[in-house]
Amino acid sequence: MKYFRHSLLLITTILAISSCKKEEKKKEEVLRPVSFQVVGTSDASKVRSFSGTAKASDAIDLSFRSGGIITKVNHWKGAKVKKGDVIARLDNVEANLAYEQSVSALNSANSAMKTAKSAMDRVKNLYEKGSQSLSEYEQAKNSYQSALDQYESAKRNRGIQATQLSYGIIKAPKDGVIASTDGGVNERVGAGHVFAVLNAGDDLKIEVGLPESLVNRVSVGMETDLEFSAIQPGAFKGTVIEVSPAIDENSSTYITAIGIVEPSSEIKPGMAASVTFNFESGQEEESNTLIVPLKAVGEDGDGNYVFIIESEDGETGTVKKQSIEVGELTSSGFKIKSGLNGGEKIATAGLQTLLDGQKVRLQ
Repeated sequence: MKYFRHSLLLITTILAISSCKKEEKKKEEVLRPVSFQVVGTSDASKVRSFSGTAKASDAIDLSFRSGGIITKVNHWKGAKVKKGDVIARLDNVEANLAYEQSVSALNSANSAMKTAKSAMDRVKNLYEKGSQSLSEYEQAKNSYQSALDQYESAKRNRGIQATQLSYGIIKAPKDGVIASTDGGVNERVGAGHVFAVLNAGDDLKIEVGLPESLVNRVSVGMETDLEFSAIQPGAFKGTVIEVSPAIDENSSTYITAIGIVEPSSEIKPGMAASVTFNFESGQEEESNTLIVPLKAVGEDGDGNYVFIIESEDGETGTVKKQSIEVGELTSSGFKIKSGLNGGEKIATAGLQTLLDGQKVRLQ
């Protein structure tokens, strides 16, 4: 009897452990996460917003054309300047020395030229009287010409050194306000270093970077909507005034400038703005066309297909392979001729590894 009780207890324990293992296996079932997108009309891709920054319409970078140590700063960030005002200057020791040497060389060349000219005139006068030979006169002329050439060369060199001297001085090219400065007294800077940015214009513009997929849909004169989070109410109208023909290496986008139709004095350079573009074509038929992203469309021996995700709780679901007929390929994706009604959730990644009827987790 005792042996029977022990056997019964052992069997019960084994069944319990087996049941727990099955439950653990069920709990360990992991659903694959799948990205998805709701099928919509082409209208959904016609309105796009991008972040931009307000800038002065005429922002000028001011830099030193030579390197050196900053010895003087007359105007800092926020200062108003007039055209020709000296904003900052370098020590320019070497440039000053070179300029002084060029001036000294020019004075010497000028003196030598005058001496040679006087000697030539004297020999010419004697030659005309028969007291000097032709060879002596020719020699005097050659000496004068050589002195004249040296004088002209010294004069050009002085001009070059004077220009070099100006490379260590930054002057305001226009009236404006110093928007920013980068550097200070006793700081060494290299040639080309942008020390200050001058806002020379009263008008403002918004600069925004557009991806290559949209830049060709934007043209000068196109209207936009602008919003500034720092201004209430911050809604304004804008117009595209410039589209860069080359990609910006820093942002990998095409910098586009937006002019503000009726600017407010509250808008300041540096403020963040949201720029909304409406790519509406104006064709009613096209606005009702379903658009599916290129990455959501697969192809096999039966043609094109998508994976529809059927979900009741919005968190998990089951994928269903759906054959579709695609039309023209646009910048937003394929136009759908048949197979979808709109509003379906479709997988947008990993189509090659999905199976019809597979359970997934939406993300």
